[in-house]
Amino acid sequence: MSFDLKELMEQRRGENFQLHARYLNPQLAKVVKTLGFDRFYQRGEGCYLYDYDGKRYLDLLSGFGVFALGRSHPAIKDALRQAIEADLPNMIQMDCALLPGLLAEQLVRRSPSNIERVVFANSGAEAVEAAIKFARMKTGRSRILYHSHAFHGLTVGALSLNGSAEFKSGFGPLLPGATQIPFGDLDELKKELTKGDVAAFIVEPIQGKGVYELSGERWREIEAAVHEAGALFVCDEVQTGLGRTGRFYAFEHYGLAPDIITVSKALSGGFVPVGAMLTSDTIARSVYSSMDRAMVHSTTFKGNQLAMVAGLATLQVFDDEGIVSHAAAMGEVWKARLSELAGRHEFIHDVRGEGQMIGLEFGRPTSFGARRRWSMVESARKALFSQTLVVPLFHRYGVLTQVAADNVNIIKLLPPLIAAEEEIEYFCHALDELLSDAERNSGWLVEFGLTMAKGVLKKTRTPSDATSRTA
Repeated sequence: MSFDLKELMEQRRGENFQLHARYLNPQLAKVVKTLGFDRFYQRGEGCYLYDYDGKRYLDLLSGFGVFALGRSHPAIKDALRQAIEADLPNMIQMDCALLPGLLAEQLVRRSPSNIERVVFANSGAEAVEAAIKFARMKTGRSRILYHSHAFHGLTVGALSLNGSAEFKSGFGPLLPGATQIPFGDLDELKKELTKGDVAAFIVEPIQGKGVYELSGERWREIEAAVHEAGALFVCDEVQTGLGRTGRFYAFEHYGLAPDIITVSKALSGGFVPVGAMLTSDTIARSVYSSMDRAMVHSTTFKGNQLAMVAGLATLQVFDDEGIVSHAAAMGEVWKARLSELAGRHEFIHDVRGEGQMIGLEFGRPTSFGARRRWSMVESARKALFSQTLVVPLFHRYGVLTQVAADNVNIIKLLPPLIAAEEEIEYFCHALDELLSDAERNSGWLVEFGLTMAKGVLKKTRTPSDATSRTA
C-alpha cells in the first residue's frame, strides 16, 4: 500500500495528545491541556494558524523565531519542490557539493569582514557546540564564560552555558570551568578573564529569556576586555540573527565584530532544520589544520541539500521582499503602540527589544484596586500575572504568545518578520482590552481560573477514556 499522508492524518485525526502522552512527553501534553492550548491545528499560513474548526490564531511565537517568513512561504515551498524533483545527489560525504558552498558564500557576504568560513550543523545548539570546540582549539584554553539568564541550547555543552538552574538540574556534571557572569557585569568579567584560562565569552546580543539588553557602550567594553585577555568573543545569533531585530545580525546595533557567530532557526525557511557556525579563516584552520584532520569536526547531515536550498531560498526572499528593513520599520510601530499602552496601563512597567523581538514587562501597579488584584495573583505564585494574560489572549482573542522565562513577568513577542501593522494593531487592541478588565475588576482572573480548572480536568482523563470518545 502506498503512503498517503492526507488519508493517514484524517484516519488518526484527534489522537494528537493521546499519542504524545503515550509515546513522547506526557508532561508537555499535561501542560498544554492545563493551559487550554490543546487545539488541533490543520494548517499554517503567513502569520496565522488555523484549526479544524476554521478558527484563526495570530502566531506571535513563530516557532520560537523559526518562521521569519511566516508559515508556508510559497517561494520556499517552490524551491524545495525543485530540489526534490531534481533528484540531487545528497550527502555523498566524500564530496564537496555545490549548494553548501553557495549558502556559505551568501552567509559570509552578509557578515563582518573577519568572518570567512562556515561550518554547517543541524540546529542552533549544534552550532554552539562547534563554537565551544573551535574556541578551545584556537586558544589552547578550556574555560567558557556566559551570562546570567543565558540560553544557548540544551545539549550538554550548550546546557553548561545556560543561565537558568532549572534546566541544568539533574544533568550534571556538565562542562568543567563554565562560569556565569552577571548580565553586563564588566568587573566580574575582567576578574575571570585575568585568570588566563578563558577560551571564549559567548553572549546573546539581546537575551531571549527576558529580552534583556545592554547599551552599545557596555557591549563594546565587554568585547574589548575579551580580546585584550586573548579570548574569543562569540555572538549567539540563533534567535536574534537573520533580521529578527531589524538588522541582519543583532550585534550590528552595537558596532561589534565577533570572532564566532552562530545562526539557525530562520535560516530553515520554516521547513528544514539547519544551523551554522561562522568564523575567521585563522580560527577554522586551527581545527582543520591538515588533511588528516579534515573530519575532526563534522556531522552526517551538515550539507543536506534540502537544508541548503531552504537557506538559499530564505536569503533570496530576504533580499526580494526587504525583510530586514520591514522588521526594523515594524519595530518602531511596536514600540510606539506599546509605549502608548504603557502610558495608559500601570501594569506595564517596560517595553524593550528591537525589530520584531519585543519584551513586555509587567509590574506592581500603584492604584489601590489594581495593586490588590496584582498582590492576590502574585501571592499564589511568583510571576503568575503574565500567565493570566497569556491564557485569555489565546482563548478570548486567538493570540498565541509566551511568557519569556520562568519566574519573570515578561511576555515575549516573536512574530514572523512579515508581520505588519494589521497584526500589531490586533495584538495591541486585545492587550488593551484585557488590561482594562484587569484594572477594573477580577473578571479576567476568574476567566483564567476557569480555563485552568477545565485543563486540570482534561489532563486527568486516561488515554483509554479519550480513545472511547473518538472511536
